[in-house]
Amino acid sequence: MGRAFEYRKARKMKRWGSMSRTFTKIGKEITICVKAAGPDPSSNSRLRVLLQNAKAANMPKDTVERAIKKATSKDASDYKEIVYEGYGPFGIAVVVETATDNNTRTVANVRSYFNKAGGSLGTSGSLDFLFDHKSVFKITEKEGVDLEELELEMIDLGVDEIEAEEGEIVMYAAYESFAAIQKYLEEAGFEIVSAEFERIPTELKDVTAEQRAVLEKMLEKFEDDEDVQSVYHNMREDEEESEE
Repeated sequence: MGRAFEYRKARKMKRWGSMSRTFTKIGKEITICVKAAGPDPSSNSRLRVLLQNAKAANMPKDTVERAIKKATSKDASDYKEIVYEGYGPFGIAVVVETATDNNTRTVANVRSYFNKAGGSLGTSGSLDFLFDHKSVFKITEKEGVDLEELELEMIDLGVDEIEAEEGEIVMYAAYESFAAIQKYLEEAGFEIVSAEFERIPTELKDVTAEQRAVLEKMLEKFEDDEDVQSVYHNMREDEEESEE
């Protein structure tokens, strides 16, 4: 099992958010996507995978349809995707992905969460060397398809990790390979369960139980902010919690 899968396994039970928060996140992604390329999934490849993500998250169909309809109205919020990077206490690197219609509000909030915890907001791109930005696809296993043969085919498209998991196949690839992999999977007749982006830390830092408590409190502040879509860090997850 590769590094990305180990990180994902440890983080699996720690993914933030209630169901309503997850729906809000997907709804914002749909709004941004529809504004950029239209409401028709047949001609909007990104929307196609977002609809699959919504289905995988058990997002009600009428909620999805409302999000698409709302995105096409003239009153739809104009969300901008902005990434903030900084260091929390104890040298832990944190990347915060946001979708906001008020950047002044968002940057003020993000800066305050860092400052109150004893950390600091950094400059854009300052933590690129600490995280690999990955495309992550989950597909349904297909009868008659050999995993090793599929892996050999996908390597040429930028996939660097692939593994079977409970009747599904999960693959990690370069961020810029997303469109090419989606196109291949759709044309080859694979069912895409979900497709998203993740930031995988290049190495993890150990912290004490006391330090973890302080960091978790800071991370909760980010995760509770309605402008925040995802939060990534390089703190090693607690082994006992990750085994649950």
